[in-house]
Amino acid sequence: MVRRVRLITGVVMFSYVATHLLNHALGLIGLGALSAGLKVFQAFWRNPVCSIVLYASIVTHFLLALWALYQRRHLRMSPWEGVQLMLGLAIPAMLIPHAIGNRLGHELYDTIGSYPRVLYRLWLRPELGLRQMSLLLVAWTHGCIGLRYSLSLKPWYPRFAAALAALAILVPVLALAGFAHGLREVSVLAERAGWAREMLAASRDASAAKREGLTRIADATVLGFGVCLALTLLLRWLRNLVERHRHSIRVSYPGGREVVAPVGYSLLEVSRFAGIAHASVCGGRGRCSTCRVRIARGLEWLPPASAAELKVLNRVGAPPGVRLACQLRPVRDVSVIPLLRAGARARDGFARPAYVPGQERQICVLFADLRGFTRFAERKLPYDVVFFLNRYFDLAGDAIERAGGVVNQFVGDGVMALFGVESGPEQGCRAALEAARALVRGVAELNAALGDENAPPLTIGIGIHTGPAVVGSMGRGVATYLTAIGDTVNLTSRLQDLSKQYQCQLILSEAAAQCAGVDASHFPRHDLTVRNRSEPVTIRVIENVESLAAASATRA
Repeated sequence: MVRRVRLITGVVMFSYVATHLLNHALGLIGLGALSAGLKVFQAFWRNPVCSIVLYASIVTHFLLALWALYQRRHLRMSPWEGVQLMLGLAIPAMLIPHAIGNRLGHELYDTIGSYPRVLYRLWLRPELGLRQMSLLLVAWTHGCIGLRYSLSLKPWYPRFAAALAALAILVPVLALAGFAHGLREVSVLAERAGWAREMLAASRDASAAKREGLTRIADATVLGFGVCLALTLLLRWLRNLVERHRHSIRVSYPGGREVVAPVGYSLLEVSRFAGIAHASVCGGRGRCSTCRVRIARGLEWLPPASAAELKVLNRVGAPPGVRLACQLRPVRDVSVIPLLRAGARARDGFARPAYVPGQERQICVLFADLRGFTRFAERKLPYDVVFFLNRYFDLAGDAIERAGGVVNQFVGDGVMALFGVESGPEQGCRAALEAARALVRGVAELNAALGDENAPPLTIGIGIHTGPAVVGSMGRGVATYLTAIGDTVNLTSRLQDLSKQYQCQLILSEAAAQCAGVDASHFPRHDLTVRNRSEPVTIRVIENVESLAAASATRA
């Protein structure tokens, strides 16, 4: 609930800053556009409802920021978190004089502001202009960092990240350009005799005494903000002092490392306290799940997960014994294993199928390999070979994906694909046979397209088998992908090799044929002796895949 309120109030304040910057950008058109935009801006934000929402958001967001600062056991954080915190603390000190001088002056003394008057004052005192634009840029940057923390957890964010980053840069650049253009116009107008007098007469300003009173109010408010901040830091220091002398816990990490920390620290704070790299894309707000850990020892002594933590854990399908490090505050010794690497990204925290971390499943595996490719490559120039392979990989990938399979890897002129990972082995075996037919047709079309350049024509050998395999996301960095390992995979690869020996298009295991519900009894049968297996594996030799489609019948 607190996180949601902080997000909503932040969005309200960010909207105010965004409209303010867009109003400044109208200066690129001229002073008339600036003034017209100001009327719309004030009509919206100064109506009673929007005023209440805006100022309630400012106060609430400020109090929640102090509460978040108080809750921190130490100030070790990522660079982006540190930048956001420093900018957030700078905003009130910069905002208060501007807000009181304009809004409170309007409410108390019925002053009427205008862009020409404001720009004229800033032209006379450039330091005020620098302070005002610095305030808007600080607030804008703070808001952009906060929104990025929130939006980066959305599955659609990577597709729009570049456009949003460009927008985050473009808006303040246009605002600065419009502001500078308006100042230039005012500097030209100020040289005309009587313009400044007429402009100031048209806008009602507070007297010198009243402005001095507003300044005293602003100074007192800034002082109050400083006192609140200092009090928060003092209370935080006293709390940490009591916790460190009251009781400590020992947290054990993989590799035998142990950290002693006061009770009250979250596991994420313990890691950062000890300088242990620990993933946390959302900055410890309990939203991304990238900080999650598996409890190896001490699970029975842990406080129960909150509703918010359970919601995130359920979203990612976390098994029992997994907790969010940023939300868990152990009260007794515990041993933990971080589940994601320290450099994890937001997408690593998205909801993923249960098999991604690693799971044994009954699947169907397909291996395919081009016959005669080595001879073909010897007659071609290197770029011709690469061009041909890319065309072959395109057609192979399309055939597999249209059938519902997952392209696992391309190795040389061979391809491995998985079927039924989610749909089950029966549907997977049927899909693998459909993909095999599409692969044979695709290679035939490729031969026809090459014509005499590919004589003799290339053929393809395929092996299909079903059985248990360990499925999961494996690899490192950008080379991480869904794959499968185990005896089923090794045997399928061997079946594909046998297609060359038997001069056929497909070697189909009897298990895969039965699982797919096709009758392959009239095709040549062989019993394959496999090492480490007590019983032979029955296979069917399919000379022409199309003949299997014509002769097979779906079992009732």
